[in-house]
Amino acid sequence: MSLLRDASLLATGTLTAVRVPPPSHVDRSVAGLAMVLAPLAVLPLAGAAALVVLVAGWIDLPPLATAYVVVLVLALGTRALHWDGLADTADGLTASYSPARSLEVMRTGPVGPAGVVAVVLVTGLQAAGLSTVVRHDQAWWVVALLVCASRSVLALACVRGVPAARTDGLGAVHIGAVPVVAAVGSLGASVVTVALAGVGLGSPWPLLIGLVVLVAAVVALLMRCVRRLGGITGDVLGAVVEVSFAVLVLAAAAG
Repeated sequence: MSLLRDASLLATGTLTAVRVPPPSHVDRSVAGLAMVLAPLAVLPLAGAAALVVLVAGWIDLPPLATAYVVVLVLALGTRALHWDGLADTADGLTASYSPARSLEVMRTGPVGPAGVVAVVLVTGLQAAGLSTVVRHDQAWWVVALLVCASRSVLALACVRGVPAARTDGLGAVHIGAVPVVAAVGSLGASVVTVALAGVGLGSPWPLLIGLVVLVAAVVALLMRCVRRLGGITGDVLGAVVEVSFAVLVLAAAAG
């Protein structure tokens, strides 16, 4: 029970702005389980997003405005941590062919042109997809499920065998800490989650196809970072979350 409690507190405190007590102990076992529990840890964010969609429907807020408010609430609910990771990852991958220089840019550099473009592009894609999804009667709980499903890729990104680019930083203890079986189980749970969301929109197939595309995109990003940086960082984990949500809401909109 101590392991589960510490992992839950670590996941909630890291992935959301919800104030929780610090875990009593953090090691790689705790960190790995925290990544597996990520979809459950963000239930407060999912609930906030669902509430936004419900209220927006009651007051007849335009769909695009509703979509941007959802994106804003999710950003505030994570202290914009994942957006910072996306920007830093884009800047690092375009800064230099030197891994050391790229990692230094990711650690200390201000947001550069590549980071700005990445944030604007992914924000726009999320809002564009959500603006279609929120028109559905069941949109409030569908959006909540997609928020949770987008965090399930953290277990895949932190599976054993994925190297860390550096030994310090927020993500170092998590990277490579998830057993393969747990990562597969998390992926299986995400299949069920997105299928249920798809049923709410009329058909599970667009979202299931989107999940396949998502996994391919995440694997491609991880491989690119490993080749360029020698591994991944906590920033890459943040990038994975935002890209994942964008892919899922676009798949939902396509359906």
